[in-house]
Amino acid sequence: MPITQELTIRMENRPGSLGKVCRELADNDVNIMAFQSIPGQNTLLVCMVVDKPEAAKTVLDREGITFTEVEVAEARLQYGPGELARAASKLGEANININYAYSGVEPSTHAAIAIFGVTDVGRAADMLDHTATTAAGA
Repeated sequence: MPITQELTIRMENRPGSLGKVCRELADNDVNIMAFQSIPGQNTLLVCMVVDKPEAAKTVLDREGITFTEVEVAEARLQYGPGELARAASKLGEANININYAYSGVEPSTHAAIAIFGVTDVGRAADMLDHTATTAAGA
């Protein structure tokens, strides 16, 4: 599976703040494929993978929302028991640490995807691609 870009924003943790950002992205035809939000005392940390990263960055810049961008490994998972275990185990066997992970949906196929923030994105993406191909053929 591919290496993809993750956008991380920090915003005030108050009613409507996440909805406003998501609405701005949607109004600009940006689809959020996967996201996670982590509450802090007064802030909300939101990590997201979108289908149009450049358009999303333009929207965030226009709205004055500070963001960071990192590469993450994206894996398409088959539906069924043990699929996440298979992907996570492969990374562990290769001594690639998973710092965090979350899930979403691939827009064109509606397949489940897992996003992995890992210590070695390139190797992880290759391994997860091989794992997905093997699982699809099983």
